[in-house]
Amino acid sequence: MTYLAPILVGVVYALVMSLIREPHRRRFNAIMVAGAGAAYLSGGGLGGWEFLAAAAITYVAYRGLESWTFVGIAWLMHTAWDVVHHAKGNPIIPFAHDSSLGCAICDPVIALWCFRGGPSLIDFVRSRAGPTRSERAQDVGSGRVRSS
Repeated sequence: MTYLAPILVGVVYALVMSLIREPHRRRFNAIMVAGAGAAYLSGGGLGGWEFLAAAAITYVAYRGLESWTFVGIAWLMHTAWDVVHHAKGNPIIPFAHDSSLGCAICDPVIALWCFRGGPSLIDFVRSRAGPTRSERAQDVGSGRVRSS
């Protein structure tokens, strides 16, 4: 579960974010990753380096307001900082020793979704499931036939 749960959290994150329409989804994610970049500021254990990392992630997140690629890069930067914290610093959640490791596993899942342009996973699932019952009823009533 140490490895599977963070992957599932990343997928659930992308699913929940799919409820937000574009371009708001990209901008909201830029703000989220900027906040994630500041997560260690209150006691990460790496001194002034915490401020430098937060500033760098915030700058890339700012660029992400207009680019999914930059949002993805910012998540990968946060991943790298999570790895440093897992090895040398304090965990992101003080009472959960492996929380930085979990974050380092979760963040690349989110980054991959961002590099794909942050698509709506809900729309993807709907398109794979086929037409809804009401769409089929409309097609039958209108004489149209769908081809799959």
